Amino acid sequence: MIIACPACATRYVVPDSAIGIDGRTVRCAKCRHSWFQSGPDIELPAAPAPVPPAPAVVADDSPMPPPAAPRAAEPAPPPAAAPIDPPPVTAAAPREPVAAPFYDDDESAYSGSTFAHEPPFRPRRNPLKLYTLGAAAFAVIALTAIGAVAWYGLPDWAPLARQTFAGPQPDLALDFPHNRMDRRTLPNGTEFFGISGKVTNVGTQRRTVPTIRIVLRDKQNRIVYQFDVAPPKRQLAPGESVTINEARTDVPRTADAVEYGWMPG
Repeated sequence: MIIACPACATRYVVPDSAIGIDGRTVRCAKCRHSWFQSGPDIELPAAPAPVPPAPAVVADDSPMPPPAAPRAAEPAPPPAAAPIDPPPVTAAAPREPVAAPFYDDDESAYSGSTFAHEPPFRPRRNPLKLYTLGAAAFAVIALTAIGAVAWYGLPDWAPLARQTFAGPQPDLALDFPHNRMDRRTLPNGTEFFGISGKVTNVGTQRRTVPTIRIVLRDKQNRIVYQFDVAPPKRQLAPGESVTINEARTDVPRTADAVEYGWMPG
C-alpha cells in the first residue's frame, strides 16, 4: 500500500503486513512526524449464489425404450492454426517512489536513512573547467611578474639579476683614491657625498671611455644608492687622462661603503 505523511506529504510504499488490518502508529523518516495509519481496505468475497433444488423424480411404470446403438465416431478435422500475433507493447507503468520505511515511536527501532533526510548528491566537478581557471590565474600572475621586472628590474637576490658593473675595459685604468672621497652632513641636515678620480689610457691606441657607475652599500652589503657619471671626454689618446668629479646630496644615511666601475653596456 502507498501512504503519505500528513506533515511533509512524502509518499512511501510499504507492505500491507507492516501496517496490519487494525492499523498502527508510524513515523515519517524525513520529518519525524508520527500519526496513526489505518489498515488497508480488504474486500470481502461475494456470497455464493443459491443452488436451485433438483427436480423431483416421478416413477414411470412404462417400459423404457431400448438404448440406441452408438454411432461410430467420425474423426474431427484438425483445427486450423490460429495466426500468432505479437504480444501487445505496453508502456511500463511508472514506479512509485520508494523511500525509507516507517518505524514505531520506539527510538531504539529507528535506524534512519541516509537518503531520506539528506540533500541530493552534489554534481561532479568539471576537470576541464578547473584546468581553464588554473591556466587563467597562472597567466595573470606571470604577466604581473613580467611587468614588475620590466618596470623595476630584478632584485639583487635574484639569480638572474642585472649586472652591477661591466668587465674591465682594455687599456683604460680607473682610479678613485679613498682620500678623494668626501662624506659629511651639511648644516641643513642633508647628507653630502663627493668623489674624485681619473681615467687614464695606458695603451698604445685611442680608446673610448664608457660611463662610470658609483654604488653605495650599507653594512649588510645591500645597494642603497647608485648613480652613473658620464666622463667629460669620451675619447682618450694613448697616455691621456681625464678627471672625474661628482657629488650627490640625496644619499641615504645607511650608506657605509663605496664601489665604482664601468656601467654595463
